[in-house]
Amino acid sequence: MNILELHQLKKYFATQKAVDDISFNIEQGSIFGLLGPNGAGKTTLLRMITGIFYPDEGEVIFDGKKFDPLADIIKIGYMPEERGLYKKMKIGDQALYLAQLKGLSKNDALQKIKFWFERLEMQSWWNKKVEDLSKGMSQKLQFVTTVLHEPKLIILDEPFSGLDPVNANLIKDEIYGLSQRGSTIIFSTHRMEQVEEICDHIVLVNLGQKILDGSVQQVKNHFKENKFSIQLSGIPEKISSNLFKIIDQQANKLTVKINDGIKTNDVLKYFIDQQINIEGFNEILPSLNDIFISLVEGTKATTRQFQKI
Repeated sequence: MNILELHQLKKYFATQKAVDDISFNIEQGSIFGLLGPNGAGKTTLLRMITGIFYPDEGEVIFDGKKFDPLADIIKIGYMPEERGLYKKMKIGDQALYLAQLKGLSKNDALQKIKFWFERLEMQSWWNKKVEDLSKGMSQKLQFVTTVLHEPKLIILDEPFSGLDPVNANLIKDEIYGLSQRGSTIIFSTHRMEQVEEICDHIVLVNLGQKILDGSVQQVKNHFKENKFSIQLSGIPEKISSNLFKIIDQQANKLTVKINDGIKTNDVLKYFIDQQINIEGFNEILPSLNDIFISLVEGTKATTRQFQKI
């Protein structure tokens, strides 16, 4: 079941096409990566999903019906990249205020704040002011205020910004937990290694258009280049074969690109016939970072060539 469907969304500002005919679906309970370089249209998309902007054309379907910002916003938690906190306000009072804006009673809000403050080791922060917090500490507070009303859809824009590795892992575990408990996560970031680790499915936008749409594994398989890492017991002085091209060699480890039409078993047989033990043989899939750069720079695909994988 899809929690969110975007149908041919368009949003223009003067002569700029911020979002130009973008469509995609997000399954309930998934962790979905929304990617793109600066100025690609990601923020405009997120603001249409949250009702901050209305699309000039197209439709947003949320939880099975047409999105009604006034009625549905209570089911959404949005953590923007920019800080949305009151600097002079005490942390506990601020969390309580924002929870009540999301429809929680004071008692329910206090219980949930206590739960999250303990979970993220923030118990002693209640009377601190936001202006006294480090960037990482305020990021944890903003995460709590985004999720404590248990929204169906959680939008996280650069959620690990300013966090040290320990707290980044803490937040990452909570993202997994929220997904397992039924919340859907839209995760927007420039850190491709985080996307690779966390997300089930990704969409890449550039210049207001969608240029990639697929699961992380599907995307990596789509852009693979027949590259393999081969660990050998020893390497002969001369290797000559029309089966593959050697890209790199380090000690007894080769990186090769197998020629089109050649089977991996043929490459393995080549070394076995020379009585060389094969200690490791692994396919090298491209990183999402490499794919991202390739598509955005247009070195391997033109816009819209790989919309759905």
